[in-house]
Amino acid sequence: MKKTSLALFAALGLSALALPAAAADETALAQKSGCLACHSVDKKVVGPAYKDVAAKYRGDKGAEAKLVAKVEKGGSGVWGAVPMPPNTQVKPADVKTLVEWILSLK
Repeated sequence: MKKTSLALFAALGLSALALPAAAADETALAQKSGCLACHSVDKKVVGPAYKDVAAKYRGDKGAEAKLVAKVEKGGSGVWGAVPMPPNTQVKPADVKTLVEWILSLK
C-alpha cells in the first residue's frame, strides 16, 4: 500500500511539475532576452503586463504577426507614451516563441 501511494504521489508530483515547465522556459527566455526589465506576466512595469497584452489581442487572428513585428521593430502609442525599443538582439525564432507564450496567457 505504501509503495502504491508513494508511486501515485510521485507520478502526480512529476506531472504537476511538467505542466508549468514550458512557462518556466519562456520566462527564462524572456529574462535572457531583456524583456522582463520592462514587462511582467501579471502587472504593469514600464510596459504592459503580458496577461493584459494577451487579453487585448485575444481573438485577433493577426495578433501574432503584429506583435512579432512590434517586438522586433519597436513601437509606441498602443500602451501609452513610453516607446518600446527595437529588440534586434533577440533571434526571430525566440521572438515568435515569446509572442506565442504571451498570447497563450489567461
